[in-house]
Amino acid sequence: MMKAVQVLSLTLLSVLAVSAMTFHSGRCPTPPVQQSFDPTRYMGRWYEIQKIPNAFQLGECAQATYTLKDGVVLVLNEELLADGTVSRIEGTAKAKDPSEPAKLEVSFFEGVPPGNYWVLSTDYDNYTLVYGCTNYLNLFHVEFAWILSRGRSLPKETLVELQDILISNGIKIDTLTSTDQELKRCSAMPQ
Repeated sequence: MMKAVQVLSLTLLSVLAVSAMTFHSGRCPTPPVQQSFDPTRYMGRWYEIQKIPNAFQLGECAQATYTLKDGVVLVLNEELLADGTVSRIEGTAKAKDPSEPAKLEVSFFEGVPPGNYWVLSTDYDNYTLVYGCTNYLNLFHVEFAWILSRGRSLPKETLVELQDILISNGIKIDTLTSTDQELKRCSAMPQ
């Protein structure tokens, strides 16, 4: 049994390393989320400013549009691929526990477990900081983080404040990358 777990762990680690995901030993951190989160104010378009790289986002000019319908958030994620095409994926998100509305679970594929989408901080009008994490065999975890903005940029001071929230909760930001949101490059994106 132990040998099987070791082989599985090494295989999974190899896949994650190749796919540019960030993994860490131990279980996921559980940072505090936005207090009194208001999903209605959160709806609309958000532009990705920075992220921890992952295997499912390959382009630039990434943006997300959220719409609330019957208590479920409809998610539309779009990005510009290197060949100039716009990649789109639709999903849904909802709070697992209504008493914690900032802890959402997002799903894009039927039959695949949902991912965490925790809003750690937002002012609704300018920025949001989102965190997600998945535990594997209680031995290691893979983290996701996004800094989003209502516009295509954020002041450096705001970025530093949001990065500090991640750091103060034990979330490493050494792999955080900036997303190209230059208007000329992103002109093919839906407005």
